[in-house]
Amino acid sequence: MSDTIFHKIIRREIPAELVYEDEHLVAFRDIAPQAPVHVLFVPKSDFATLNDVPEEQAVVIGRLATAAARYAKAQGFAEDGYRIVMNCNGDGGQTVFQVHLHLLAGAPLGRFGTPA
Repeated sequence: MSDTIFHKIIRREIPAELVYEDEHLVAFRDIAPQAPVHVLFVPKSDFATLNDVPEEQAVVIGRLATAAARYAKAQGFAEDGYRIVMNCNGDGGQTVFQVHLHLLAGAPLGRFGTPA
């Protein structure tokens, strides 16, 4: 496994506010939230970017999305709405090179994810 901050969180080498975990992924609150609710969903499998996920492993991305939807429902904001975002590489805004999904919610979101 690589050695990003997310990998260290998965291995419990650094603390994070975990909100969900199963055998495939972890979810934790972002330390620099861009919305009232900003949770990161990170697979335990090691892929630096979305470009690196092989087609036969596409289920990894599906698990992230469905876990985010379950979390939104459980927290009571699914009906109001939320946004999920995946950044890919530098120009796409990716700063940690481990595939992950951002869930943003808790307020009406502006055009690019920040609260309106």
